[in-house]
Amino acid sequence: MDEIVTEIEINASPEAVWAVLTDFEAYPDWNPALEIAGEAIEGNRLEVTMEYENTRPMTFRPKVLVADEPTEFRWQGRLFVAGLYDGEHRFVLTALDDGERTRLTQAETFRGVLVGFINRRIGDDVEAGFNQVNEALKRRVESGPSNT
Repeated sequence: MDEIVTEIEINASPEAVWAVLTDFEAYPDWNPALEIAGEAIEGNRLEVTMEYENTRPMTFRPKVLVADEPTEFRWQGRLFVAGLYDGEHRFVLTALDDGERTRLTQAETFRGVLVGFINRRIGDDVEAGFNQVNEALKRRVESGPSNT
C-alpha cells in the first residue's frame, strides 16, 4: 500500500469547505484526529499532530507544496530523513452541481524504504482516520460552526 485515497461528497461549495479545512485554530472544535499549527501558504512549514484510532500520536513538520484556494491543499512530510518514509498528503476539492456541492478527496502517497513495513502495520488505521476526518469535516461544513 503506497497510496491511500478516500472521498466524500459535501453539500456545500468548495469555498465553504476550504474555509473550514484551512481554519486550523478551529480544529479542536470538530477534528477528531488532526491538530495543525501554521498557515496554509505555499512554502510554509506546518506542525501537524495526527492521532488516529489504534495509532500513537505523531507530530511532524511538513512543507506546504500547494495552497490553491479553493481546489487543492497539499503538503509533504517525512519521517526523520528523506527516503525513509515520505508522504505527500493532499486534499482536493472538486466542484459538483455548478459549485453547490463538493467532492473532497483526501489522499496520501508514500515513498521510501520503510513504506511497506510501516503501511502494513498502520495503513488500515490511517485510512480509517482519513475517513473519520472526512466525515467530521462534512458534518462541520454542513451544519455550520455555531451548530457543533
